[in-house]
Amino acid sequence: MEILRIENVSFTYPNAECPALESMSFTVRQGEFVVLCGETGCGKTTLLRLIKRELAPHGTRTGAILFDDVPLERLDAHTSAGEIGFVLQNPENQIVTDKVWHELAFGAESLGLPTQVIRRRVAETASWLGIEGWFRQDTDTLSGGQKQLLNLASVLVMQPKMLLLDEPTAQLDPIAATEFLNTLARLNRELGMTILLVEHRLEEVFALADRVLLLEKGRLTLDDTPHAIAEALCKTSPPHPICEALPSAARIYRLLGAKKERCPISVREGRELLQKYSFSETAPVLPNPSIASKNETPLAELREVWFRYARELPDVLRGLTLRLHAGEICCVLGGNGVGKTTLLNLLAGTDKPYRGKVRLAKKESGYAKTALLPQSPLLLFTEETVRNDLLSLLQILDVPKAEREARVHAIAQELHIEALLDRHPFDLSGGEQQKCALSKVLLTNPDLLLLDEPTKGMDAACKQGLVTLLRTLREKGLCTLIVTHDAEFAAETADRCALLFDGEILSVAPPRDFFSENYFYTTAANRIARGFCEHAVTCEAVAAAAKPRGKADAPC
Repeated sequence: MEILRIENVSFTYPNAECPALESMSFTVRQGEFVVLCGETGCGKTTLLRLIKRELAPHGTRTGAILFDDVPLERLDAHTSAGEIGFVLQNPENQIVTDKVWHELAFGAESLGLPTQVIRRRVAETASWLGIEGWFRQDTDTLSGGQKQLLNLASVLVMQPKMLLLDEPTAQLDPIAATEFLNTLARLNRELGMTILLVEHRLEEVFALADRVLLLEKGRLTLDDTPHAIAEALCKTSPPHPICEALPSAARIYRLLGAKKERCPISVREGRELLQKYSFSETAPVLPNPSIASKNETPLAELREVWFRYARELPDVLRGLTLRLHAGEICCVLGGNGVGKTTLLNLLAGTDKPYRGKVRLAKKESGYAKTALLPQSPLLLFTEETVRNDLLSLLQILDVPKAEREARVHAIAQELHIEALLDRHPFDLSGGEQQKCALSKVLLTNPDLLLLDEPTKGMDAACKQGLVTLLRTLREKGLCTLIVTHDAEFAAETADRCALLFDGEILSVAPPRDFFSENYFYTTAANRIARGFCEHAVTCEAVAAAAKPRGKADAPC
């Protein structure tokens, strides 16, 4: 029985030349787990918000959206609010109260449910999700993963029939993201809840889904099972842009040209595929180049740094030491709430340690310049169009008026945002906002670039473009420090990776060594290759080391 029907839906934002959605039609059956994927700006979030009437964007819509055979426009407010749940991408944007238990009860109270019913639902939901331990905590003390789980719990208290989620793992570390997705799988499997999930990170969600819908430029182009979608995309020539976003097992399958085999979509299926191959003795170092030569004097250094946000609060950083050099890319990984963003703020000068030193190298023009791209890129925008925002910055930097347009054009070309220059920053998708914010940061010509979760909301093509850009900047001598939860991005991009835990940097090593020695903070490609080719941490490295049985001397 179908719970959702989309009939020939098109949608156009005000003053937009092209529709964001065009002739969209599909159905979702009750109890299905459906993943909605596609490149940045293809209309995924727009579609999801149209289904949630209270969050529908302003614009012109044609076609029909039916929930339980009733058009959305005719649903009563109680049904629309309570039976269609929605979890946003940014955990901070959905929490509205000060205490965890208040947040859990807020939605049910808004529905006017009796107090005893609310208390019972809150209790059983908190118990089922295992969050009793922080039931009475302040919401602002929670980690990112806890906040996202709280958002999910507060929606579940209303007992929705269908759950809509817009990239809910975008700001979660790998372990928290896995736990969150496993919770969704339990909801679907044990409670029969219908789930429609928008995601760029397809590594784990493909194996959980019943169906995958692929959007391209506002149109639905593929609708099939995960295995069928992955196999179809892997066999396209030239490769489809979304191929780089597929699970690592499917990407290895494509690189190996194993067309006679069933396309794998999970780590287990990927390992079953590799059993049919032998491997060379060493995994090639792909695609990480050798680390740039270092001067004895670092560009930036944190030495025995201690930091806390208030005298009565515990330390966030505890004797942290890290050296950064010109011409390198360093990625810092770690769980939510361990102090990664704090580390960036100290280097940017927005926070000061109470013990230890933060030093920047002295240059002919003064001390090395830093530039920070925060986790929320909208914090950087002050004007009504991206173009005006960039021009305003150049004016502040005293760039001659005659040069400003040329500088904006050059950075827009480099980041492929020409089509976004005359858009309002708040009307852009998450990945588009990231690219435009990065362009603004780069206009300051920094020596040290600080990036906080730069791949959040980015599709595979945008991410690959960022990798290329960072490598180009490295060749020009720029040092980049990246805080990220994206292990695959770090493995492909970084010269060095570091793990931040309990306020300290515990290990710093090249990606090949860092990820192959980790069990949880590693790439899916390395999990697939364990026991076959230990030091392969990217899909390209696994495929390059693999040989058909009988043609390799020995396994790794």
